[in-house]
Amino acid sequence: MAFNYIEIDRVEKLTKEVFIDNYYNLQKPLVITNQVDDWPAVHKWSFKFLKEIAGDKIVPLYNSGIAECIPKLNEPDLTLPMSQYIEILQRGPTDLRIFLYNLMKDVPDLKTDIRWPELGIKLIKTLPFIFFGGQGTKVYMQYDIDLSNIFDIHFEGKKQCILVAPNEAQYIYRLPYSWICHENIDFDNPDFEKFPALEMITPYITNLEHGEMLYIPEGWWYYMKYTTPGFSLRLKALAGRPKNLLKGIRNMTIMQYYDNWMRQYKGQAWLNYKNRESIRRTNATLK
Repeated sequence: MAFNYIEIDRVEKLTKEVFIDNYYNLQKPLVITNQVDDWPAVHKWSFKFLKEIAGDKIVPLYNSGIAECIPKLNEPDLTLPMSQYIEILQRGPTDLRIFLYNLMKDVPDLKTDIRWPELGIKLIKTLPFIFFGGQGTKVYMQYDIDLSNIFDIHFEGKKQCILVAPNEAQYIYRLPYSWICHENIDFDNPDFEKFPALEMITPYITNLEHGEMLYIPEGWWYYMKYTTPGFSLRLKALAGRPKNLLKGIRNMTIMQYYDNWMRQYKGQAWLNYKNRESIRRTNATLK
């Protein structure tokens, strides 16, 4: 069995008034096409271009292991020059990916290739992260720790995006003290017998191509799979809802540090506890 998906709205270039009234205020996801057609990046950015301008930069690489199992938070599995990594991507399927990497800090000239979208909300200009993935690479279901609004602009290839609304988070087996789900859930082929609460959700779905921008509202959960090698630029804006802003601050100042401390203190026992609790708590919502 599979989910009954809702296709995410797709619109061509829109005004900030339409975005605020019809999507931001309603906290509704959206794919915007042609919004960044005037960016030099849309016409320049490719693997070939990045090899030329940033091929010598040493980049952090991660495999598909659950973030919870990494010994140190956000510690890469290995590092390589960007040119070698791109060659790996182009050779065929790989689970090696890059996330939370500020390439523009290492290659400042890239900043001249983008324009900050004027959509009525203030973007954080110090956090233009770029994410990379190879064919078949998966990004596990999660939400951003700070509950920010996300604009994901995709380049070079295609990727599939699945979103789950915050009001359905109780059914996706989220791990306590974390912002990801149970490690054994395959959101491409959900096991409704093992994880029965998943039948209660109706995810949103879309496929992004070069130059398209996905808006992910604050606190929404997302799962992504690269159907071809590609990379995305992620822009963020702080949560506009006071409740979400406070929750994001709590996550970053209390929850994250508590979880890291428990992981170091109890090791795998802490991770096993969280997996068990995610199943117990989620299944309890069905009774």
